[in-house]
Amino acid sequence: MSSIDNINWKDVIKKEARGLDDDELGKVQEVRGNDIITKAGIIDKETYCIPRDLVERFDGHNLWFKISKDEAKKQYKIDD
Repeated sequence: MSSIDNINWKDVIKKEARGLDDDELGKVQEVRGNDIITKAGIIDKETYCIPRDLVERFDGHNLWFKISKDEAKKQYKIDD
Protein backbone atom coordinates (compact mmCIF):
# COMPACT_ATOMS: atom_id res chain seq x y z
CA MET A 1 0.00 0.00 0.00
CA SER A 2 1.48 3.35 -1.00
CA SER A 3 1.09 6.56 0.94
CA ILE A 4 -1.40 7.91 -1.62
CA ASP A 5 -3.83 5.11 -0.76
CA ASN A 6 -4.39 6.83 2.59
CA ILE A 7 -5.13 10.30 1.18
CA ASN A 8 -8.59 11.72 1.76
CA TRP A 9 -8.90 13.50 -1.59
CA LYS A 10 -11.35 16.07 -0.17
CA ASP A 11 -8.54 17.26 2.12
CA VAL A 12 -6.27 18.30 -0.78
CA ILE A 13 -8.66 20.95 -2.15
CA LYS A 14 -7.16 24.47 -1.82
CA LYS A 15 -3.78 23.03 -0.76
CA GLU A 16 -0.53 23.82 -2.56
CA ALA A 17 0.59 21.47 -5.33
CA ARG A 18 4.35 20.97 -5.55
CA GLY A 19 6.54 19.12 -8.01
CA LEU A 20 10.10 17.87 -8.12
CA ASP A 21 12.66 20.33 -6.72
CA ASP A 22 9.80 22.09 -4.86
CA ASP A 23 8.36 23.42 -8.15
CA GLU A 24 5.12 25.34 -7.64
CA LEU A 25 2.21 23.75 -9.49
CA GLY A 26 -0.49 26.00 -8.05
CA LYS A 27 -3.37 25.32 -5.72
CA VAL A 28 -5.54 22.25 -6.02
CA GLN A 29 -8.94 23.32 -7.36
CA GLU A 30 -10.65 19.96 -7.60
CA VAL A 31 -10.21 16.23 -7.86
CA ARG A 32 -12.00 15.05 -11.00
CA GLY A 33 -11.99 11.28 -11.29
CA ASN A 34 -8.35 10.23 -11.65
CA ASP A 35 -7.14 13.78 -12.31
CA ILE A 36 -6.08 16.61 -10.03
CA ILE A 37 -6.92 20.10 -11.33
CA THR A 38 -4.53 22.84 -10.15
CA LYS A 39 -4.29 26.54 -10.93
CA ALA A 40 -1.02 28.48 -10.69
CA GLY A 41 -0.20 32.16 -11.02
CA ILE A 42 -1.80 35.43 -10.00
CA ILE A 43 -2.37 37.33 -13.24
CA ASP A 44 -1.50 34.86 -16.01
CA LYS A 45 -3.05 31.76 -14.50
CA GLU A 46 -2.05 28.33 -15.76
CA THR A 47 -4.32 25.37 -15.21
CA TYR A 48 -3.00 21.83 -15.01
CA CYS A 49 -4.85 18.53 -15.18
CA ILE A 50 -2.41 16.07 -13.60
CA PRO A 51 -3.13 12.34 -13.26
CA ARG A 52 -3.64 11.21 -9.68
CA ASP A 53 -1.10 8.41 -10.14
CA LEU A 54 1.64 11.07 -10.33
CA VAL A 55 0.96 12.09 -6.72
CA GLU A 56 3.87 11.17 -4.47
CA ARG A 57 2.46 12.18 -1.08
CA PHE A 58 0.29 14.61 0.86
CA ASP A 59 1.76 16.09 4.02
CA GLY A 60 -1.35 17.95 5.16
CA HIS A 61 -0.17 21.23 3.60
CA ASN A 62 1.24 20.30 0.18
CA LEU A 63 0.29 17.72 -2.41
CA TRP A 64 3.57 16.48 -3.90
CA PHE A 65 3.80 15.25 -7.50
CA LYS A 66 6.53 13.17 -9.18
CA ILE A 67 6.90 15.65 -12.07
CA SER A 68 8.68 18.94 -12.70
CA LYS A 69 6.98 22.20 -13.61
CA ASP A 70 8.41 21.89 -17.14
CA GLU A 71 6.80 18.45 -17.52
CA ALA A 72 3.52 19.80 -16.18
CA LYS A 73 3.60 22.67 -18.69
CA LYS A 74 4.40 20.36 -21.62
CA GLN A 75 2.06 17.49 -20.85
CA TYR A 76 -0.69 18.58 -18.47
CA LYS A 77 -1.38 22.29 -19.06
CA ILE A 78 -4.94 22.94 -20.19
CA ASP A 79 -6.52 26.06 -21.65
CA ASP A 80 -9.36 27.59 -19.68
